[in-house]
Parts: sequence; structure tokens; C-alpha cells
Amino acid sequence: MADLYQASLSGPFILAGPCAIESREIALETADFLAVVSDRLGLPLVYKSSFDKANRTSSAGFRGPGMERGLAILAEVKAATGLPVITDIHHPEQAAPVAEVADVIQIPAFLCRQTDLLAAAAETGRIVNIKKGQFLAPWDMENAVEKVRVAGNEQVWLTERGSTYGYNNLVVDMRSIPQMRAFGVPVVMDATHSVQLPGGQGGSSGGQREFVSVLASAAVAAGADGVFMEVHPDPDKALCDGPNSLPLDQVEPLLKRLKALWELNRA
Repeated sequence: MADLYQASLSGPFILAGPCAIESREIALETADFLAVVSDRLGLPLVYKSSFDKANRTSSAGFRGPGMERGLAILAEVKAATGLPVITDIHHPEQAAPVAEVADVIQIPAFLCRQTDLLAAAAETGRIVNIKKGQFLAPWDMENAVEKVRVAGNEQVWLTERGSTYGYNNLVVDMRSIPQMRAFGVPVVMDATHSVQLPGGQGGSSGGQREFVSVLASAAVAAGADGVFMEVHPDPDKALCDGPNSLPLDQVEPLLKRLKALWELNRA
């Protein structure tokens, strides 16, 4: 995926899609919509969705369809839309089969220090997107980048997704954007997980989607190379992370704003 990585070094990009793969129909509907918006705005977009969300608040939380079915749906999304795709892994042995479909392998925030997981992702030759743990300082992520590089892969993205701030709350320190860019890698702002209220609804996480645009805009102004956002045709009925997901009709207006900010930064 050298072309995709090179593009991410020189221009803005978007990672967007539902939190978890809920169904083939929702995946294709969302991907078709995002492909049209991406083309219309001239913003490169990677479709994101997880086949398994292993870190749900409770055992009753929806996790996804599993790897086999989930990868089949992601492969269909790629074939139908031409969009590259990104998905999470939780175990080193998942890296190789996931790399057969995914253009980017994502390391969840809670697992960002797991050396064997980072090495396995790196050895696939795919881009590795590492989410910064809510428990780490931005400068600590240099060690995670180095683990991927030591395994022979220079294609790394880092994603800011907020830091734990008291109970059931996150805060984003925008200084983390230039601090992590100093490692020589593109930095992404996860604008939807950063408005999450972890465990805030008891058996599930809450969220404040009204602040997604604020954080995304601030991060772009601070120098973020990309923006990550969870979007869904009907967030209030989403099986995963609905409270912090954007409805589709809010996606294009936000991306237009972000594109204008990116262009202003370049000027």
C-alpha cells in the first residue's frame, strides 16, 4: 500500500465508517455514500469498520460478525466502491488473514503497547494505524512507532483519541498533534471516539456527537493529517458507539469545513 501511504504523507485523508460491521446492507449503504462524497470533495477516504470489537463495556455489547464474515463484507465493500479499507486486530495471529483484505491494519488504543501485536501487523507490509492509548502521553507513542519500524515496516499512522480525564470522560490535548507528528509519521484525529463517555451509560459508553465538528476542526488547525470518524445511517439505532457516531447527512458539510481548513493551513 505504498501509494496510499505516500498520499497520506502529502495530503489530508479521511477514515470513516460504522464502528462495527452490523450487516452487509449497512456496510454497502454507508460505503457507497462515502465513496460519492470522497470523489465529490477530492478527499481520499479509507472505509473503516470492525469485524470484532473485543473491548465492549459489558459482555452484552455487540461485537460484530467475526473475522471470516466481516472480512468477506469488507472485501465486497472494496470491490463495489474501490475504497481502501481499515479494520482492527486484537491478536497477532489475526494479522496475516486480515492483511489479505485490509489495506490498513489498526491497533486498538488499549493494545497500543503490545509488542507481538505491533510486530505481527508490521510484518504484513500493510500500513499500521496505532491508536494512542487513553493512558499514555503523546511522546510515549514514539516507542510504539519504533516497534513497527524495528519489524521492518516504515508505514505507520498514529491516531489521537483522547486521554482519560477523571471518570467516564476524555479530554484531547491538541499539543499531541505536533508532538506525535515529530516522529515523522502522519497523525490522525479520531474525532468521534474522543467525544465518547467511556462506560457512561452503565452497560455501554455514551457520547457527545455535538462536539465532533469542534474537535475535528481544532485538530486540523493544529496540523492533523487525517480525521477518523464513525458514521452510521441511523446512529440512534446503531449497535455500537451510536452516541458518538455522526449521521450521514452531517458528513459532507463537516468534510467541506475540514477541507477548507486544510487548504488554509497549506496557504
